[in-house]
Amino acid sequence: MTDRLAIKSKSQRLERLLEISRTLSATLDLKALLDTIIEVAQELTNSEVASLLLYDEESKELRFEASPGFQRDDLQLITVPLESSVAGWVFTNRRPMVIQEAREDPRVYREVDEKLGFVTQSILGVPLIVKGEPLGVLEAVNKLDDGHYTEDDLAILETLAAQAAVAIENVRLLQSIQNANEELKRLDRMKSDFIAIASHELRTPLGLILGHATFLKEIIPTEQQEQMEVIIRSAMRLKTIIEDMATIAHKEQGQSRVRREPFSMSRMIEETASSFREEARNKGIDFEFDVPVGDALMVEGDREKLDIVLRNLIKNALTFTDPGGQIRVKAEGDGGLIKVFVVDTGIGIPEKDVGRVFDRFYQVESHLTRKHGGMGLGLSIAKAMVDMHNGQIWCESKEGTGSLFCFIVPTTQEAAENASKVFKSS
Repeated sequence: MTDRLAIKSKSQRLERLLEISRTLSATLDLKALLDTIIEVAQELTNSEVASLLLYDEESKELRFEASPGFQRDDLQLITVPLESSVAGWVFTNRRPMVIQEAREDPRVYREVDEKLGFVTQSILGVPLIVKGEPLGVLEAVNKLDDGHYTEDDLAILETLAAQAAVAIENVRLLQSIQNANEELKRLDRMKSDFIAIASHELRTPLGLILGHATFLKEIIPTEQQEQMEVIIRSAMRLKTIIEDMATIAHKEQGQSRVRREPFSMSRMIEETASSFREEARNKGIDFEFDVPVGDALMVEGDREKLDIVLRNLIKNALTFTDPGGQIRVKAEGDGGLIKVFVVDTGIGIPEKDVGRVFDRFYQVESHLTRKHGGMGLGLSIAKAMVDMHNGQIWCESKEGTGSLFCFIVPTTQEAAENASKVFKSS
């Protein structure tokens, strides 16, 4: 009769373990998770109390992270050394320990009892281990009814500890990811604030510099004209950077809107590409564009913003294509979409960087930044403008061979709404 009751009790405890394993895997709050673990440990081992200690990397000691409510505040102030304590031995050796008569055992860390006014009579401790590394220790203290901890108690507590260790590590990893995401958001907000403030504050002094430089150019002697040209060119370059920053800031602050009007993409490409012919010729680059004959490629969109997209892609191609290279701009209609390609035979982009070329301030290589200049905003602005049209933009490149940039925009508002659904699901 006694044997059958013991077997039934063991069966019930195993069922309870199975039940609690589902709870542990579904709990994402660390405090609630730890409280659940010690409650179950106390229940399944029939102990007066249970506690959970985790290793503190900073102090190199164990800290009580979960304990019964009446002990919690006091235990949180106590650290347990790895030497001269049961928990420390269990943690260091990664093996369980059972002490049936603990009143006079020197291995028990007495400071805990002294501060709590508690008497440790028996103790069972097991390590919390994940991937072979210990996280902490799970302890059951004082077997009730003056009993002794059994092999079944040890097996049950080890099983619970194994489940608990995995659950704790998962919650920690999740918290770490969440903290990292929050930090990234904070840094992104700082970056956005910097862009907005810098673009605003630099406009006025730059305008004064350009105005006075232009005026002085008309009145200074001829031999000083070249130096003044350097000042004006540098100021104009700075003006382009500030305008890029302002464009990004307006987009992020919701001040930028798509003003949809019908216009010819073919005509826009002809005008925009033609404005770069002289720059390409001066650099010794073969530059051509190709639009369908007799097809205006009409678009209901914001011509100014799509012109910015094309200009930034052409500027990028001119920047990274050496003399003797080629650049081609091509457009074609595809149902309710228009595709525009900018292809160059430039230096290309390393495979590891292709996916990040549209990130703000991202520069492919530091040596390229020093050689070619720029802040890494042009392509991110192009992407922002395309996104506002519910379009797509991407890059294909091979280092040392060249790059292909393509953007797709819907031709009508209806096509834009449909494209938004398709692109989001892809």
